[in-house]
Amino acid sequence: MSESEGGAADAVSTSAYSSPAKSLGDPGITPLSPSHIVKDSDAEDAVEQLFLVVVAIDFGTTSSGYAYSFTKEPECIHVMRRWEGGDPGVSNQKTPTTILLTPERKFHSFGYAARDFYHDLDPSESKHWLYFEKFKMKLHTTSNLTMETDLTAANGKKVKALEIFAYALQFFKEQALKELSDQAGSDFENTEVRWVITVPAIWKQPAKQFMRQAAYKAGMASPENPEQLIIALEPEAASIYCRKLRLHQMIELSSRAPVNGYSPSDTIGTGFTQAKEHVRRNRQSRTFLVENVIGEIWSELEEGVDYEFEKLLCKIFGEDFIEQFKIKRPAAWVDLMIAFESRKRAAAPDRTNPLNITLPFSFIDYYKKFRGHSVEHALRKSNVDFVKWSSQGMLRMSPDAMNALFKPTIDQIVQHLSDVFDKPEVTNVKFLFLVGGFAESPLLQQAVQSAFGSRCRVIIPQDVGLTILKGAVLFGLDPAVIKVRRSPLTYGVGVLNRFVEGRHPPEKLLIKDGTRWCTDVFDKFISADQSVALGETVTRSYTPAKPSQLVIVINIYSSEQDNVSFITESGVKKCGTLRLDLTGTDASVPNRREIKTLMQFGDTEIKAMAIDVATSKSVKVGIDFLNY
Repeated sequence: MSESEGGAADAVSTSAYSSPAKSLGDPGITPLSPSHIVKDSDAEDAVEQLFLVVVAIDFGTTSSGYAYSFTKEPECIHVMRRWEGGDPGVSNQKTPTTILLTPERKFHSFGYAARDFYHDLDPSESKHWLYFEKFKMKLHTTSNLTMETDLTAANGKKVKALEIFAYALQFFKEQALKELSDQAGSDFENTEVRWVITVPAIWKQPAKQFMRQAAYKAGMASPENPEQLIIALEPEAASIYCRKLRLHQMIELSSRAPVNGYSPSDTIGTGFTQAKEHVRRNRQSRTFLVENVIGEIWSELEEGVDYEFEKLLCKIFGEDFIEQFKIKRPAAWVDLMIAFESRKRAAAPDRTNPLNITLPFSFIDYYKKFRGHSVEHALRKSNVDFVKWSSQGMLRMSPDAMNALFKPTIDQIVQHLSDVFDKPEVTNVKFLFLVGGFAESPLLQQAVQSAFGSRCRVIIPQDVGLTILKGAVLFGLDPAVIKVRRSPLTYGVGVLNRFVEGRHPPEKLLIKDGTRWCTDVFDKFISADQSVALGETVTRSYTPAKPSQLVIVINIYSSEQDNVSFITESGVKKCGTLRLDLTGTDASVPNRREIKTLMQFGDTEIKAMAIDVATSKSVKVGIDFLNY
């Protein structure tokens, strides 16, 4: 269906197969012929606010952190102060993404402080406290995310996800402002800060909007001043940072380079200079394509290894026991996963000695009560011969056993990358950067190098776990560095079209005042996967189907499908309403009144506007994925 053929009518219900225009009897809008797109590259530019500092928050699945840079010294990125607490052998430039609420559901602590306090509580007390970890995944896995979505604490109690995310962001806001105030020697105001929050590219629009709402609730920015907050995509942030890397800040896996990655005989310099030149020349082209596709998978994979460990425990001790233990001794379960986390980081391809994981005393004790026999007995009886019991109260895992826990996740990554490399637009890729927390794993590094080392150079930035964080700061300093994104959804409005026999389905026929209309038509503004410049405005012109109509209602719809003809098709969702009231306006308006409708595409925000050309009356709305 051609773009000039229009869209559908006004709707209250968005369920598929209903015909809102028919049921309501509301006159709709119809496209003015010919329908047209105006790409307003110079649509009213927002006045650029001047911020003294940019603070980026990397809200990770397992660990989180912030970094900042003063706008006067953009080349100097400060990573937050080292955290109190921390685990031996684990860098504590980030803190675990864990949060603790009091039994009265008030915020108590975040990160190491939350984890350690919870762990030190007596079991009779700890069951009343609300402890959350790895809660970020809920935003991606919930199919119908709303402002009312709940999160479940370790003790089984539920709290609104929006509250938990707002508490976490408020914690970072206060930490960062305190550190900035200490540095400046005077109180730093929130208004002087531009905030950047990173989210996975794979997240759907509702999850990105949810993060923005949580930041508003935390007082970082407001709907009246949305520019103070940028939602950045993790792979985009990483790619911005990787482009700025110097030779000594990279480690090329194939060269077995020394720690600082620089080796005089190495030819990476020339190749990398050429590649940077290539990126510079193509900056406005699709340079983000590959980075987005590759980056999307990382965010949820680190969890995969923990899940395999849990499956292994279920195999040895029984799923019924593990489920009960998690509920009855939540703090001890957290302890066990911490012990696993630090050993997980010691896994390496050439390791020969076993890895010991300490079992909390309450695990050993509770197991004996639950089963009537010892943990040692369970290990002997199970068929898992690569996990033994050590007399010091530890699970002793052979290196092969630990590597096996990584295998499903790493295989998935390598397969995903193979699929990406098969795409024609990726044929000339010369460098593959491994970024993010999981890229620190030597097992992953070896697997990616052996699979792709012959096709391209596999490179790891030195501070690989901080790549996203530092890139997000650079993005906040210069948001214009990302010029083009691909729209994740198809957007359009509902309109009426003149009914054409043989082309329009008979059930869509609506006869009004002698005119035959086709209802529920989806008039497309932009297609899924279409490249759109940030800040770009797409314009359409409509006219009321009934000239005397004084209230114009324009419903906005989205779909993951590219080819949408009607708003009643499955997967089409209503995500906004523009209501333009023209009562009281001069009656001498033209017979075919022109209503201009504009959509402007921002970072995660899309704004829509309708203007009555004759009177300049207008109405604005933000696209909303959480409340429809």
